[in-house]
Amino acid sequence: MLPCLNKKLFGFECMGCGLQRSVILLLKGQLVDAFFMYPAIYTLIALFGFLIINSFKKIKYSNKIIVILALANVFIIISNFLIKLYLK
Repeated sequence: MLPCLNKKLFGFECMGCGLQRSVILLLKGQLVDAFFMYPAIYTLIALFGFLIINSFKKIKYSNKIIVILALANVFIIISNFLIKLYLK
């Protein structure tokens, strides 16, 4: 796996830390562990899945759905980052 350059240089995890390990856990079938490793994994999958489906078949209100999924991802990623930063 790729090392986190931010953690090596500055000593704390970045907002993407845990994503690689979460994907690996997901591929192994460890769904709960994948969530606890990186909580935004499922909303990211939903967002990218929706973007792929929307590229082939246009869905009504797709812009609103994409914005809602993107904002949910941003909120979860920032919340997880702050929790890891201040509670560890």
